[in-house]
Amino acid sequence: MAIHIKNRWHSENADRSLQEIAGALAFNAWRIAVDRAINLNGERFSYKNDRQRISVLEEYLYFQVHAVDRMVYKMLQENERRALIVQLILRLSELIQDNSLELLGAGNYRAAFIERMNQRSGEYAEFIFNDNEPSYPALRHLGYHIQQLMGGAEENRWIIDQVMEKDGNEVYRQIIKTLQGLIPNDS
Repeated sequence: MAIHIKNRWHSENADRSLQEIAGALAFNAWRIAVDRAINLNGERFSYKNDRQRISVLEEYLYFQVHAVDRMVYKMLQENERRALIVQLILRLSELIQDNSLELLGAGNYRAAFIERMNQRSGEYAEFIFNDNEPSYPALRHLGYHIQQLMGGAEENRWIIDQVMEKDGNEVYRQIIKTLQGLIPNDS
């Protein structure tokens, strides 16, 4: 399923704050993660419950944040990069909190998301990413975590292959295209 990603501003000449850029990135990252989670179901992988669905979304978000961080390292000054990534994570944590409250009930989902984000960032830092695609080990890492979340049910046996061969690369391409459209090359 193709999703519409906002990767251009309506008024391209206006200066955008890092907070505005982070908000647009978060919105799109969320849509990309939801699309890939739905795609897994469409490929006949099955979820047991809403907690599992949210956890898979989170794994796709961790991966996207790290990809964005790698790209903005080349595009922005260090203090701008740090501010953008912090704002992106905070906005995503709000989306996780709001959606988890609605689906799962009361809880502090934001703190757990940020804690796991820090953990995954350290893990992904060990892998190579380039402008065109993440490395095989990075995709395997994403696939491994999603496979662990989905469990060992027979229908989920090959989910790591789906994530590594298709979904991981698609997520990466979409978030990088979004980022490149939202941050001018001359930044």
